[in-house]
Amino acid sequence: MLTPREAISTILECVRPLAETEAVSLDQALGRVLAQDQDSDLDLPPFRRSAMDGFAVRKEDFAAGTGPTALARIGESRAGVPFEGTVEPGTCAAIYTGARLPKGANAVVMVEKTRVEGASIIMEDTPLMGQHIQEQGEDLARCQRALSARRRLGPTDLSVLATVGAEPVTVFRRPAVTVLTTGDELVPASAFPAPGQIREGNTHHLAALARRAGASVSRAGIVPDEREALEASFGAALEQSDLVITTGGVSMGRYDLVGETFEACGVEKVFHKVAIKPGKPLWFGRHGDTLVFALPGNPVSCLLDHEVFVRPALEKLGGCSEEHWQVPLSRGRWDGNEVKANSRQQNLPVTRTPGADGVDLLAPVAWGGSGDIVGLARAQAFAVVPAGQGVTTGELLDWRPL
Repeated sequence: MLTPREAISTILECVRPLAETEAVSLDQALGRVLAQDQDSDLDLPPFRRSAMDGFAVRKEDFAAGTGPTALARIGESRAGVPFEGTVEPGTCAAIYTGARLPKGANAVVMVEKTRVEGASIIMEDTPLMGQHIQEQGEDLARCQRALSARRRLGPTDLSVLATVGAEPVTVFRRPAVTVLTTGDELVPASAFPAPGQIREGNTHHLAALARRAGASVSRAGIVPDEREALEASFGAALEQSDLVITTGGVSMGRYDLVGETFEACGVEKVFHKVAIKPGKPLWFGRHGDTLVFALPGNPVSCLLDHEVFVRPALEKLGGCSEEHWQVPLSRGRWDGNEVKANSRQQNLPVTRTPGADGVDLLAPVAWGGSGDIVGLARAQAFAVVPAGQGVTTGELLDWRPL
């Protein structure tokens, strides 16, 4: 049985990142993956500008140790309406944050250190050369790299791209993902279950997780535990998807037909089962470049397997650079009773609260095992206990976010 680390490595070796790109508007680019390096088409700032509200002055008009300096105001420079004159000896110009610095000026005195006295502005500060001035190109020079390719775009990135004129922006195509579930006991969320039935919820959280990882998702719904129905649904999903996710039917029961049905559809089985708890029955295969993840039916197992194994594959498939493939684990301090060692890596739902030493305290939540999605909803993270190890109160261990 593979360890989680071995399974992740095996999966990532099978992923071939998508090469197709498309141009989208910045309004549609949040969460997309940048497909090309983006260089600036101008200096930022594009001119010398003031970093403060105040007065543009000449440093040479101030003599050290002589007290306040009186200067004549000759105009003002504001954002979008610069002062076109020159700051001559003995003069100043009012200036506002972001406005272009007038010719002749080489410092700014902030307005809080000035006062008006008749026709003069009294400067109660002796400025340094270049004080409160942002130089042209100080933030980014023309032709300098603004953002590198294979970066998932966040809100701040959109502002950067707008500033350097990247509208529209070239991004990788979203991975096409199909999510479906198997089980004769399942009914849609809108139906009231008959005796022996349960409402199906796994495809909803799986679709949401895949969308959060940048995928374009189609929910194929519930497929009966019948070979012909499974083959038809799996075949259609394989034709239209870059990645297929199923849930249920991967254990050892009589009606657990998912793995063998995928193989009958031409999917190459890569591995079945990982030493992780919950989530052990994970089945992974590939059909050409299409990746297939058959997850357990229990909702907590399903969710954990997606975050540990499916999400890194989606990140790589969607074009993200390697540092984004896996969410880094953080360290916390166990704040529960002793947990005995297990042959598999244990993932325990916990809440996080700040500790007095700055290390988060990880308190276990009450939950009923891998089928208890309601209990998991009370958690903020999974505490990760390595295989073959236990944990006692106060010990440090890793945690992964939910």
